[in-house]
Amino acid sequence: MFSPQWIHSFLAIAETGSFTRASERLGLTQAAVSQHVRQLETRLGPLLLRQTRTLELTPAGTAFLDYCRAVQQATRRLEVRLADADALCGEVGLTTPGSVGLALHGPLVALQSRHPGLAVRHRFAPDNEILAALLEKKYDFGVVTVRPDDPRFAAREFGAEVLELVVPAGQNVDAWDDLVRLGFIEHPDGPAMATRLLSRAFPGNPGVSSLPCHGYINQVSLILDGVAAGFGFTVIPRHARQVYARPDDIRVALSGKPYPLWLVHRAEWPLTARASYVLEQIDQFMRAT
Repeated sequence: MFSPQWIHSFLAIAETGSFTRASERLGLTQAAVSQHVRQLETRLGPLLLRQTRTLELTPAGTAFLDYCRAVQQATRRLEVRLADADALCGEVGLTTPGSVGLALHGPLVALQSRHPGLAVRHRFAPDNEILAALLEKKYDFGVVTVRPDDPRFAAREFGAEVLELVVPAGQNVDAWDDLVRLGFIEHPDGPAMATRLLSRAFPGNPGVSSLPCHGYINQVSLILDGVAAGFGFTVIPRHARQVYARPDDIRVALSGKPYPLWLVHRAEWPLTARASYVLEQIDQFMRAT
């Protein structure tokens, strides 16, 4: 490790090109700045070529300058992350299922427009990836569809999700044969969601795997395009359907019972002020929908 004072002195010299100007910038004597450089050169070898009127970095000096700047940037990032006094400034990370994420995207954009100091980092992911990312401290909080039983997480209800059977406009589903006729447009969570919804609506059905597949899409925002084009039906969360841009081209043929969503974060420490503020804002949005 290198003393922060040594790093500050070297950066000032490299940026000003002079021991005198560096000492003035730092409020130190020129002798102190020179001593810092000597300490560095004792460990790293020659860093500066001292000519009559100019200073030039050696290859080792150039490499150490890159290191100093990386340390400086990392320190600034750390200070931003740890600065918890201002709830309207700094980075907040959240990760959610795609359907909830689509619903929250607009409110989060509006929130950042009102508070430019906030930087919201939002990732769509399935439950298992959300929990793994929280354990790795990559995000402040997340939303999952099943409450985790891991004691490392704090969890509370955060709104609800409803599964919907969505068909092309003008189509009806009165029996299982109608689903066979339409065909299933699948997505990564499609079979599980369809099984969950259709098992209650059509007891004794031969199973989702028996339905003809008329397409597969792994982008939640695009799943309903195939339905709108008349290729088939799908089962999707209501939040994803509500933000679809062409609502007149689709219709909801069947809705399931609401199931809870869960807000989760690491139980060992509280949320930062800015994360708590962002959570409060999206909480209000979810209660209003």
